[in-house]
Amino acid sequence: MRRTDRLFDLIQILRDGRLHRASEIAEKLEVSVRTIWRDMTTLAASGLPVEGERGVGYILRAPITLPPMILNAVELDALRLGLRLAAESGDVPLARAARALAKKVAAVTPAPTKDPEGLFAFPGPTDKTAPKHLPLLRRAIKTHERVTITYIDPRGTESHSDIRPLALEKQGRVSTLAAYCEARNDFRSFRVDRIVAVTLTGERFPDEADKTLAAYRARLEHEPLRIEL
Repeated sequence: MRRTDRLFDLIQILRDGRLHRASEIAEKLEVSVRTIWRDMTTLAASGLPVEGERGVGYILRAPITLPPMILNAVELDALRLGLRLAAESGDVPLARAARALAKKVAAVTPAPTKDPEGLFAFPGPTDKTAPKHLPLLRRAIKTHERVTITYIDPRGTESHSDIRPLALEKQGRVSTLAAYCEARNDFRSFRVDRIVAVTLTGERFPDEADKTLAAYRARLEHEPLRIEL
């Protein structure tokens, strides 16, 4: 059995939401227990909500399939445009996933009557200059993990900041990182293309009401936020 087929079968086994021991899965798929351990690590690393450990078992904590949906023409355009935007991103894993998803959508929907490219402004050159940091930043945003970034300003001055990453955004043609800066005790917006290094600290930050994304959004409604150019 090809590994891709085996991974697909693993997902089907886990979809029932029950705890499955590696030995039972290995017997069903006719492979070794070590192979199942490696495959489970691969599934978890790909972002699937697989939990478990050797000697205990594995379980899928959340559904990974969407219910049937009927989309109207405008909703379908929005889906295609969103996928095109993600596919043009400098974030390599996200772009790869968007292209794969676009193929799945194309296989089950009518061909568009008009090329969506002319309907939307897609990422500019600055998005191509900092792709390697985007997966780490997305991960830190999801897990509420503090990071240390190395930043280069237009004069070539290097600085280091310990931040709470909150969201990746677009400011015109520039991608920015909304964050709470620990040293300044204030919100900041950093240009992603000027971030030259990102270090995960392994330290989760708490949800403090005045330092959250909601507080950042509320702040923007009353005063412009400084962008670190």
